[in-house]
Amino acid sequence: MDIHYINKNWLTLEAIDEILKGNKHIVLSQEAEEAIVKCRAYLDEKLTRHEKPIYGINTGFGSLCNTEISKDDLEALQRNLVMSHACGLGKEVPQEVVKLMLLLKIQGISYGHSGVQLVTVQRLIDFYNNDVFPVVYEQGSLGASGDLAPLAHLSLPLLGLGEVNYQGKKITSEELNKKLGWKPISLQSKEGLALLNGTQFMSAYGIHSLLRAKKLSKYQDIVTAISLDAYDGRIEPFNDLIHKIRPHNGQFLTARNIKHVLKGSKIIEQEKAHVQDPYSFRCSPQVHGACKDAIAHVQQVFETEINSVTDNPTVFVNEDEVISAGNFHGQPLAMALDYLGIALAEIGSISERRTYKLIGGTRNLPPFLVANPGLNSGFMIPQYAQASVVSQNKQLATPCSVDTIDSSNGQEDHVSMGANAATKVYRMVDNVEKIIGVELLNAVQALEFRKPLKSSPFIQKVVSAYRKEISFVTDDIYMHPAMEKSIAFVKEESSKLSVKEFLVSES
Repeated sequence: MDIHYINKNWLTLEAIDEILKGNKHIVLSQEAEEAIVKCRAYLDEKLTRHEKPIYGINTGFGSLCNTEISKDDLEALQRNLVMSHACGLGKEVPQEVVKLMLLLKIQGISYGHSGVQLVTVQRLIDFYNNDVFPVVYEQGSLGASGDLAPLAHLSLPLLGLGEVNYQGKKITSEELNKKLGWKPISLQSKEGLALLNGTQFMSAYGIHSLLRAKKLSKYQDIVTAISLDAYDGRIEPFNDLIHKIRPHNGQFLTARNIKHVLKGSKIIEQEKAHVQDPYSFRCSPQVHGACKDAIAHVQQVFETEINSVTDNPTVFVNEDEVISAGNFHGQPLAMALDYLGIALAEIGSISERRTYKLIGGTRNLPPFLVANPGLNSGFMIPQYAQASVVSQNKQLATPCSVDTIDSSNGQEDHVSMGANAATKVYRMVDNVEKIIGVELLNAVQALEFRKPLKSSPFIQKVVSAYRKEISFVTDDIYMHPAMEKSIAFVKEESSKLSVKEFLVSES
């Protein structure tokens, strides 16, 4: 069994992809165990000698921060916190995102600054390793005092409360404990707040979307190359000389990818009747590249976040300090997610424009990519559907991070709305898969009309695999199943790509 040791190394997007793909179990490193135990012992000792109230440990929460709680009520305080904050709304969070929430929460509270018990962290690890997914809801977080409502739902099963998805069924946490022989955790001082404060809901959605977006941005280069050959486009805009004198990294990598995919194509090598291609083809390095650079920036923000302590208050054992501050505020993530949303909208927008050109009846391609247009509508309406999704992504690209609403009687008077940004971006990635799937459907259809000239070995390999799922369209067919198969093909093939870099591999 492959194992990932928590807090042994910096957690990267690539490492998370390997953990998930390899279905690795997670285990606390010795350093993490020692840090957790040391911090908890320090906090217990401090409570016996410290007479003044310490926020969240022996006080109320939010605007009730000045209400002191007696020592006899500290456990009840933490239990009440988790129950009262479990106020989620909407649909259930997908289980793959809940799994990431567990991983990132374990990571964040294992640095020895959160005051949690070792048994609490271990139970979260047991959830993760046994595929126990607490039922969490999409709506309810303002992305400010951390992701309070969703993290409360994530934490309820620790107390034997709430529901979980386990072995394909939704059951109560009480039933789960009977099945696995577990007992509910009795939370100690500060623990409920450590579990609920934090950015793991935003982070989990963001990491999940980044993994897919980074792979899709590479796969889009492959699809663009197929579209370019199908459109009888020119190779000159992808010359290294162009990109060396405007050396944005993403631009250079995109040009290199498309040139690599087209290597050996007899279509791209033939003499052209036209001297230029439309922007959606000619400027794909610049547009795709800017999106890649945006994704890279967002990745940097999120990798910093998931290796951080984001609960509150924060415990510093060596300095004998317990500090109430604002590391749970989601503004860095909210702004980054909005930026990612803009990149996703542009990835989709330029893809649809290439589809539009392919069906336009130019460059010796038949109108709507069928041999007998008029009798056949061919590929007319898939572009409509694609345009609808593109437009929706443009609307969803409206930023969330500029919004705020007062909460907790004005104590929490500026919030990030990062949770809304995170769930929005997840939806946008789904849309990009649909958009690229429709472009590929059109590109492979159009490429048939270039025969007997052959495209590159790389493209022929892609088309050969594609044709096992989706056939060439001669006369009108029921289009929806073909579109769905094409989208599934993009989803499957892009998921196989590495997130290590943006370059398409030689394989």
